[in-house]
Amino acid sequence: MKVLLSIAGSDSSGGAGIQADIKTAEAHGVFATTAITVLTAQNTTGVRSIRPMDVEFLKDQVDMVFEDLPVSAIKIGMLLNNEIIQCVKKIIAPLKIPIILDPVFLSKAGAPLLKPDAVEAMKELFEYATILTPNQHEAKALFGEPLHVKAPCPVIVKHFTSDAKSHDTLFYPDGTTKTFTTPKLETTNLHGSGCSFSTAIAANMALGYGLEESIKKAKDFIYHAIKNAPNLGKGPGPLAHKKGAEYAK
Repeated sequence: MKVLLSIAGSDSSGGAGIQADIKTAEAHGVFATTAITVLTAQNTTGVRSIRPMDVEFLKDQVDMVFEDLPVSAIKIGMLLNNEIIQCVKKIIAPLKIPIILDPVFLSKAGAPLLKPDAVEAMKELFEYATILTPNQHEAKALFGEPLHVKAPCPVIVKHFTSDAKSHDTLFYPDGTTKTFTTPKLETTNLHGSGCSFSTAIAANMALGYGLEESIKKAKDFIYHAIKNAPNLGKGPGPLAHKKGAEYAK
C-alpha cells in the first residue's frame, strides 16, 4: 500500500486541511500520514482562531513518519508563518519524491491565511515542488492579473471557469499550457475542495501515475465529490470524498 504524508493545518469541522487530506488519500486507496502545522477552530462559515505548532514538534512528526513508513508523495498545505516555512524547506529540500504544494495564503473569499512577511518565504519552496496548486486569489497575488505564470515548477490554477465548463489550466515553466475540463457545478459546497484537489494529485502520483494523468484523475474526483456533497453546515459545505472516488472514472 502506498503512503502519503500531508504537512498541513487541521480543520476542526473536518471538511478541509488535514482531515480532508486523510479522507482524500483513503478514498484513493492510499495510506495517509500527517504532520500538523497549525490548529484551527473553524467551520463552514469561517475561521475563529489559529494556533501554530512549534517547529521542533512539527519536525518530530515528520521524522517519526519517515523513520517508520515508506512515503511515496507529500502534500503541503497551510504553513502560516516564516518559521514553519523554513522548517518545511529543510525537510523537503533533499527529497526525491513528488511534492504537491498548495500555497495556502488566501481563502477563496480572499481572507489571509499566511502572515504578510511569510509570502516571500513561501516562494522559496517553489523550486522543490513537483507542482503548485493555488486558487484564483492566490494565483493572482503570485503572478498578477491577467495571469503571467512564471515559476520553477508547473502550476495549475484551480476553478478557472467560463460558461458551462470548469477549466483548470496547467502552466509549465517553458510557457506551454494544458487545460483540464469538467462540467461546471452551480453549488456552494466547496469547503476543502482546494485541499482535496491537491491531495488527490499527490495520491495519484504516489500510485505511480504521471503528473498530467494525476491531475485529470484528481479533477474528475473533485467533480464527483462536489456533485455528491452531503449539504452540511451553514456556509460552503464539505465534499463527499468517498463518493467522489466511487463515481470518478
